[in-house]
Amino acid sequence: MRRIIWKGADFCAAEEDGVLTEYLRTETEDHAGEILLGKVDRIMSALGCAFVDIGRKKAGFLPLKENSLSFAGEALKSGMRIPVQIRKEETGEKGAFLTRDLTLAGKTVILMPMNRYIGVSGRITEEGQKEALREIGREIADGSDEGCSADDGTGRRFGLVMRAAALEAEKDEIRAETEALQAVWHETEERCAKASRPGEILYHADAAKQMISDYDSMGTEEIREAKTLPETLQRQLRAAENRKIPLDNGGNIVIDRCEAMTVIDVNTGHAGSGGKQGDLLTETNLAACGVIAAQIRLRNLGGMILIDFIDMEREEDRERVAEKMQEELRKDRRKTVVHGWTRLGILEMTRKRTGKG
Repeated sequence: MRRIIWKGADFCAAEEDGVLTEYLRTETEDHAGEILLGKVDRIMSALGCAFVDIGRKKAGFLPLKENSLSFAGEALKSGMRIPVQIRKEETGEKGAFLTRDLTLAGKTVILMPMNRYIGVSGRITEEGQKEALREIGREIADGSDEGCSADDGTGRRFGLVMRAAALEAEKDEIRAETEALQAVWHETEERCAKASRPGEILYHADAAKQMISDYDSMGTEEIREAKTLPETLQRQLRAAENRKIPLDNGGNIVIDRCEAMTVIDVNTGHAGSGGKQGDLLTETNLAACGVIAAQIRLRNLGGMILIDFIDMEREEDRERVAEKMQEELRKDRRKTVVHGWTRLGILEMTRKRTGKG
C-alpha cells in the first residue's frame, strides 16, 4: 500500500493507493485532544458522572471513574478546578465527553502523566515484540535506565503506551521523545496553575500535526505540500457528501447517519446478474468492505455502525466478509472493533468517536 499525506494551509488529507481516506479542514477542526481548565459544577453519584463547566453553553460530561485502574487522581468535589481533556466533541444535545486521564501523543509513545500503566499498541501482535517494548517502557517510566528506580518509594513517574513506530526506533530516540512530551506536560501544568476561567486552553491539540504523526507511526510513503487536492481526490471528497456510493461492479452502498448510530446498506445493483448467484453476491460484499472502510474514515463516522451486507447462505462466506472488513479497518488510526454478526445477519462494529464528522 502506498500512502501519501497531502498538507495545505487549511487542510490535511490521507490518500492510500489513489483512494482518499481522510480529510481534515484545519480551520474548522474539532477540539478533541485539547486540555482545558474545567470547574466541577455538579456531581451525579447515581449516574457515576460529574458535569464540568468548560466555558461552553453545554457542560462537559466527566465519568467519576476512569477506565484505567492505575489512574492517579483525587476524588472530585463541587467547585474543584481541574485540567480535563476532550475525548469526544459535543454532538447534538450532548456536551463534550471529558477525561482526567490526560494523554500527549508522539510518534513512538503516548505519555500519560496521570497514569502509571505501561501498554503497547494493538497494532503489534507478536508477543515477543510486545514484551520487549513493555520492558523499554518500564525502564523509561521507572527511571531505571537513568540510574534511579521506582523501588525507592517514589513510584512510577508516569504511564506510557508504546506505539507501532517504537519497533523501528532506538531506545534513546524513544526516551528523548518521552522527555520532550514531559516538557510539554510541565508547561501545561504551569498554565493550569495560572488559569483563571473555565474553558481556558492549557494544551492545544494540533489536529493536522497529530494526523501526520499518527500516519507516520503506521508508515507513510511521503508528505506533499499543496494548495489544493488533485482533482481526482476532490471528486472523491465531493462524492462523500452523497448518501449513495457506487461500487466498481455495479453495486452500491447507502450510508444513513443518525445521532445514535450509522447504518450502511450494501446493494447488488447490476452486480447480481449472470453467473453463480451466491458467489457474485459474496464478491460484491467483499468489494464493498474496502469502500465502506474508506468512507467510514473519510466521513469520520463514530460510535455504533451497523453494516447490512447482501444476504449470504454459507457461514464460510460470512467469515470471509468479516475477516476482509477487519483487514480493511486495520488501516484506520482510530480504534475500531468488529463485534460480529447479529441474529438478523447484520455486521456490528464500533469506532472511537472523536469529532463531529
